[in-house]
Amino acid sequence: MTTQTTLPVDTETLTALSKSKQEPAWLTESRTKALELAGQLELPKVEKTRIDRWNLQNYGSYKQSGLIKSVDELPESVRNLIQANENSNLIVQRNSSVVFTKLSEDLKGKGVIFTDLETAVREHGDLVKAHLFTAVKADENKVTALHVALWNGGVFLYVPKNVEVDVPLQAVFFNDDASATFAPHVLLIADSNSRVTYVDNYLSNGTNGELVHNGIVEVFVKSGAKVQYATVHAMSEQTTELTYRRAVLDNDANIEWIVGEMNNGNTMSDTHSLLKGNGSNSDTKVIAVGSGSQKLNYTTRANHFGKSSESQMITRAVMREEASAIINGITKIEKGATKANGEQTEKVLMLSPKARGDANPILLIDEDDVKAGHAASVGQVNVEQIYYLMSRGISREEAERLVIYGFLAPVVSEIPLELLQNQLQTLVEGKLGQ
Repeated sequence: MTTQTTLPVDTETLTALSKSKQEPAWLTESRTKALELAGQLELPKVEKTRIDRWNLQNYGSYKQSGLIKSVDELPESVRNLIQANENSNLIVQRNSSVVFTKLSEDLKGKGVIFTDLETAVREHGDLVKAHLFTAVKADENKVTALHVALWNGGVFLYVPKNVEVDVPLQAVFFNDDASATFAPHVLLIADSNSRVTYVDNYLSNGTNGELVHNGIVEVFVKSGAKVQYATVHAMSEQTTELTYRRAVLDNDANIEWIVGEMNNGNTMSDTHSLLKGNGSNSDTKVIAVGSGSQKLNYTTRANHFGKSSESQMITRAVMREEASAIINGITKIEKGATKANGEQTEKVLMLSPKARGDANPILLIDEDDVKAGHAASVGQVNVEQIYYLMSRGISREEAERLVIYGFLAPVVSEIPLELLQNQLQTLVEGKLGQ
């Protein structure tokens, strides 16, 4: 049985748009085939969440935004996310297209490529084609198929062999027009023995209507390379967000995911590491805050194929008012992945009797000579802790704030980027009404 839904664009319009952007024939064909699949495939089966009840129709249409010469031309909410020391390595997407791109001459000289994905398709076609939609494929479900058909703007980052980038590269994706398609795609390739830190932010405001953000991230970490990938999402209440993040790791490769889920609307995200190589390592840290009547579903996965591969996953979520969250942690150790080690922890703190949290740790082990463990908890704020703090002269409001920050601290304190720590703290305070 297929899901009958109205597609946001027809084949003729999609083909004409692709050609108007001078995309190669292989990409036009990729888009049109994906659109056909989208009409046939089901929505993803998401654990304990009926996303078919969400508003998933508002994809809008492609709208080109004008280029800017300086970040000073951006809205204040966007400028506040851009760090001064990262100004020389920055990409900004507004609605359907990238409006600002800058890379330092030093990194250009080292062979680093940091540009929007649409430009990369034209200028680095062979490299893009070899990786694009090979980690997340169009035929997985209706959401991925629609993304492959409609993606726009986006980021392409390539770090050559043995190059270590010692400053973070930053991207900001924002939408202020609900009628514009917003589906950025991030493609990051870290070649052998390279090192890079990439940070991006997603936000929407003043959209004047409901919006679907359908985003995909693909990261390829070659042998001996290390990628630190930090992402913070703070989309508006009118924005429904669907995001897949996936990394493929070769021998002795490392990825560190740092995810801040601070959206105000319904959200589904899936962060997945495929540890293909021997000695590969994945470390995932997720913090989330839900408020209002949000429906949230966060899944973190690690698939071990390589021998002596390791994964760590930590998720901490705070739910207030009538928000509900499903937190899934899935560690899969395949046959032959001897000496693998997979550990995960999911904890949910509920601040209201009407808030809901569900933590689901899952271990799937097909090999004997391995280590694996999990921990999960769901509960209310500890009343004794609150009373103890109040007995020391602290107000109830301040006591609750301290307990919440104490709950999130084990994740936030491990984030090696101080600026990101500060940003997350500000967003947490905003969502908690403090």
